[in-house]
Amino acid sequence: MTTSDVLWNIPVNVRLQNGIEKSFQSVHDTLDFLENEWPSPRGAYHDAAVISCRRALNHQTPPAVSKELFLAACLEAGLAARNNMRPDSHHSSPTVHRNL
Repeated sequence: MTTSDVLWNIPVNVRLQNGIEKSFQSVHDTLDFLENEWPSPRGAYHDAAVISCRRALNHQTPPAVSKELFLAACLEAGLAARNNMRPDSHHSSPTVHRNL
């Protein structure tokens, strides 16, 4: 069965260990990063985020759950991450930060 990508309503930006900021627009991009570029060690939130992203791509879990687990995994790994707001929005967004 082929899965289609699921876009985030609001992108997530992550500051990588080398200082570069990367934007994640979809569940597929996030899963690819978690599986192929994630810094070691991988913790419990990382593992939960991988499973949740796979389930979201198969429409078995809400994408918002995957996004929250990805933000938690970033915090667990010491990566600064933020959930960006759309330019037309005037509400504050939840943010996960950790000083490096």
